[in-house]
Amino acid sequence: MDSPQQGTNIYEEQLRYYQEEINQILKQEKAMTELTARDPEGSMYKKIMLVDELIYMVTLYLAQYQIAVSFLGKKNETLLNEARKAIYKVIINLEEIVSNFIDAPFSDYEEKVRKIEHVPQKQRFYLIRKLGLVIDLVIRAYSDNTKWKWSFVELQGRYATVAKNILDLKDTAETGFDPRSPDYESTMFHLKLVKKLLLQAADQYRARYETATSSIEDFRLAIQYLEAARRIHILLNERSAAEEVKRQIGIWSDKMEKDLQKRKKA
Repeated sequence: MDSPQQGTNIYEEQLRYYQEEINQILKQEKAMTELTARDPEGSMYKKIMLVDELIYMVTLYLAQYQIAVSFLGKKNETLLNEARKAIYKVIINLEEIVSNFIDAPFSDYEEKVRKIEHVPQKQRFYLIRKLGLVIDLVIRAYSDNTKWKWSFVELQGRYATVAKNILDLKDTAETGFDPRSPDYESTMFHLKLVKKLLLQAADQYRARYETATSSIEDFRLAIQYLEAARRIHILLNERSAAEEVKRQIGIWSDKMEKDLQKRKKA
């Protein structure tokens, strides 16, 4: 049987192993930032590479967290907070690459997406799926009674936005819907995921408005996410789904207007 000291040594050694990996990624991040400042050419491709590394860094923090839970028998929120901050770094970088426009025609941010035109669609979808997985893992680790519960609404909404914006919707409309295209399957699955995420973001912002904040801005954002989902339905020629979302937008907009009028009277 291992002595308590031996157990502590194993615990610290395992944490140290992952920390060394994390430190390497942090060095890469610093070097990448300096490199793109000196040479902006191809900077968006460098950022995509950095995003991939940062997602990996989240998994390293989660591994440290699981080790801590296993050895100490309790949560280590310091490690979870580091994982959460790393996710925000990923989101911020993706927003810089493809914009943070929730509901906008593709032409409004097409120029940004063109700067990563050589990133294959399959790679984009894989990146978005990996990001979604680590977000889910971190949120589950915190559990429902965390103080961060309602801030995760914003995180998941921003995730939905970049998941949509990383798609080249012009190329998708031209070739992505062709079953003979090598990108057909990943494009269809990506769009299916985006529709789901946008509707979830709408529901979550509406729930935050009703339950936690009473902020009209939250209600407006909920409606914006519905509008974005409707735009995707229209792109896919899903008329009945687009009409259903349009009806929901009308109902929510009426409710928001009534709430505003009540506040003015009060």
